[in-house]
Amino acid sequence: MQGSQRTGGPTLGNLPLELDAFVGRSAELAGLGRALGAGRLVTVTGMGGIGKSRLAAHAAARTGARDGVWRVELASVHDPDLVEYALVEALGLTDHTARPPRQVLLDHLAGLQLLLVLDGFEHLVDACAALVGELLRGVPGLRVLAVGRRPLDVEGERLFPLAPLSEPEAVELFAQRAAAGVPGFALDKGNRADVLELCRRLDGIPLAVELAAGRLRVLSPAQLLARLGDRFRLLAGAGRDMLPRHRTLRTAIGWSHELCTPQERLLWSRLTVFVGPFDLESAEYVCSGDGLQADEILDVLGALLAQSVLSREETAAGVRYRMLDTVRAYGFGWLEATGDAARLRRRHRDWYVGLATWCELDWFSPRQGEVAVRVEAELPNLRAAMEYCLTEPGEGHLGQYLAGGLWFYWVGCGRLAEGRHWLERSVELHADDVEDTEDGTHGQPRLKALWVLGYVAILQGDRVPALAALHECREEADRTGNAIAAAYAEHRTGCLALVTDDMPRAESLLRSALDRYHEIGELNSNVLMGQVELAMAVAFRGDMPGAVKLCEDVRRVCEDHGERWALAYALYVLAYEAWSAGDPVRARGLLEQCLGSAHAFRDLLGTVLSIELLALVTQVQGDSAEAALLQGAAARMWPSVGLPLFGSAYYNAPHELCEANARERLGDERYEQCVREGALLGRDAAVARALRRAGAQPLGALPAPRGPYPGRAPDTREPAASPTRKGGETAG
Repeated sequence: MQGSQRTGGPTLGNLPLELDAFVGRSAELAGLGRALGAGRLVTVTGMGGIGKSRLAAHAAARTGARDGVWRVELASVHDPDLVEYALVEALGLTDHTARPPRQVLLDHLAGLQLLLVLDGFEHLVDACAALVGELLRGVPGLRVLAVGRRPLDVEGERLFPLAPLSEPEAVELFAQRAAAGVPGFALDKGNRADVLELCRRLDGIPLAVELAAGRLRVLSPAQLLARLGDRFRLLAGAGRDMLPRHRTLRTAIGWSHELCTPQERLLWSRLTVFVGPFDLESAEYVCSGDGLQADEILDVLGALLAQSVLSREETAAGVRYRMLDTVRAYGFGWLEATGDAARLRRRHRDWYVGLATWCELDWFSPRQGEVAVRVEAELPNLRAAMEYCLTEPGEGHLGQYLAGGLWFYWVGCGRLAEGRHWLERSVELHADDVEDTEDGTHGQPRLKALWVLGYVAILQGDRVPALAALHECREEADRTGNAIAAAYAEHRTGCLALVTDDMPRAESLLRSALDRYHEIGELNSNVLMGQVELAMAVAFRGDMPGAVKLCEDVRRVCEDHGERWALAYALYVLAYEAWSAGDPVRARGLLEQCLGSAHAFRDLLGTVLSIELLALVTQVQGDSAEAALLQGAAARMWPSVGLPLFGSAYYNAPHELCEANARERLGDERYEQCVREGALLGRDAAVARALRRAGAQPLGALPAPRGPYPGRAPDTREPAASPTRKGGETAG
C-alpha cells in the first residue's frame, strides 16, 4: 500500500506514476535491486496488503531496462486462457493473425531487453508459470519481476519474501497518510503514543495502516485505538489454525468494515461484483435496490472513498473507481452470506449487455472515438459478463449477443484474436445451454455471432473456418427467414471472394448484399464498408470512375453521421484514384487523413495499407529512400495482420511497383538498407514518419523523374481500397 514516485528510470513502458510518497523500505529496495541484477526471474511474495506491488513498481522503475518496464495486472483476469491476451494487451500489441498469442509474444519480445512486472498472478499460477518459463527460455533479454502471494515454482526463480513495515516506518506512513486526509495533522505528544500502539497492533501492514489513517476524518487516534480493540477480539475467533498473517489482514479489513454504516457495508459488498474499475453510473444501476436507492449511492460511495475502501482514478473514459483485491475478496464473502450474489451477477450482466448495445448503436455516430475508449475501459467487466453468460445455464444466447455485438471492437480496435476466442466459445454452446423461445428470437444472436466469427476469420486470413461459419449462418438464416442475418452472411462471403481475387463473384455478392440492406432499411458502418468493398471490386475490374462514385457517396454519408472509421477506407480509395490520375499531392493528403484515423482506432490493417500506399506516393514524389523505409515499416506490421497484402495480385501490384522503382533509383544495396531501417520502427514511430510529424525527417528527396507520370500501373489489376476492415450490423 505504500506510495512510490517514479523518478528517473526507463522512459519506455507502462508503469503508473504514483501520487503519494514511498515510505521506508530502503533495505528491501536495495535487496530487491540486487536480486534483479543476479537473476532473470524474481518473485516478491507476501500476504495481501503487505505492499508487494508498490515496492516492485518502485524497484522496477530504477532498473533502467533498455526497452522499458511493462506491468501486467492480472487481478481482473480469471480465465487461464486469457493470461496471454492480458500480456499482449499490456504490451500494447495488436495482432490480427491466427497465431497463438504466446507466439505473438515470443516474436515481439525477441531481441528486446525489458523487465516484465507480472502482478497478481496467484489465482492463475499454473498458466503464468508455464508462460513465464517459456518466455524466459525463448527470450534471452527478458527479465521478469513477479508479484503474488505464492511462488511461481519455475526453474531459476529467486524468491523475495516481503515482511511488514518496521515500527518507525509504519508510524511514518500513518502520519503522512493522515496529514494528506486531514490537513494540519501531525504527530505530537498528545497522539504519538496512540499512533504507535495502533501501528504495533496492526503489525505494520501497510494496508491496515492506511485504512486506519483514512478514518481520522471522523475519529481521533484514541477513538481508533479503542474501536480497534473490539475488532481484534471479534476476528480472533476466526480460528487459531488460520495463518497469523491472514488473521492480521482480516483484522484490518474487518475492522474497517465494522466502522462502516449499514449502507456503506451493503454497497461495499455489492461493488465486489465488478471486475476491475467501474464508474458511478454502473454502480448506481447494478448496486441499487433492496435497501439502497440509486440516488443514495453517490454519497455512500464517497464515504467508502474517504476511508480508502475504494480508490479514484482519472482515465480517458472519465472518473473510475477501483477496489483493492483483498478488500474486494472480503466484501464478496459478505455478499455471498446475504444470499444476494446471484441477483447482483444478473444485474451486472444486464448493465453490460445494455452498455454493449449502446456502444454498438453509437459506433455509427460522431461518438465513435468515445465508444472505443469506453469499451477499452470496460473490457474486464465485459469479459466477466460474457463469462457469466457462457457458463450459466440458460444464459448462452446473451453470451452470443455480447460476443457478436462487440464486432466493432474486435475488428475496428485491434482485438481480433480475443474476439475470436469469445465468438468461438459462444457458437460452440450446446443447445441445452441456450434457452429457446417459441418465436426463435434466441437463435438470432447465434446467427450474428456466426457471421461476425466469419468476418474475424477472414481478417485473420483463416479462410476455411470463415467459409464454414458464413455457410452455416446463411443456411440457418434462409431456413428461419432471417433477412438481416442472410444479408450479412452474403456480404461477408463477398468479402472472402474479394481477398481471394475472385472479383466477379465479389462484385455480384456485394451488390446483392447492398440491395438486401436497402430493402430492410439497414444503414451503419458495416453497410458503408460493404459499399467501399464493392468500390474495390469494380476498381479491380477497371471501373475507377464507378469506384470513386461509390466512395464519394460513402464519404457524404459518413460526414452526415460523423462516422470516421468507415470514412478512412473511403478516403483510401479516393487517394488511390488521385495517385492513378497523377495527383500525388491530393493522394498524400487523403492518405494522411486515412492513416491518422486508422491509427487512432488501433486499426492495424488500415494503418499498414495506408503506409503501403504512402510509400508509393513518396516514391513518385522523388524520395525513393524514404519510400523504401516506409515499405520496411509496413513489412514489420504485416505479420501481426496476416498474409502480407493478402497474397493477392491486386493488392500487391502497388507494392511491387514501388519496390521496382525504388530499387532502380537507389540500387539494391541502398534499397535493402532503407528497408532494414524502416523495419526497426515501432508502430507509433512508423506512423509519425509516414505523416512527416516533428522529429521524423525523410531520408532525403531525389529529383522527380521527367516525362509521363511515373509509377502508373500498366493495367487495372491494382488495389483500389482497403479490403476488409468493415463495420457490422447495428441491431439484430
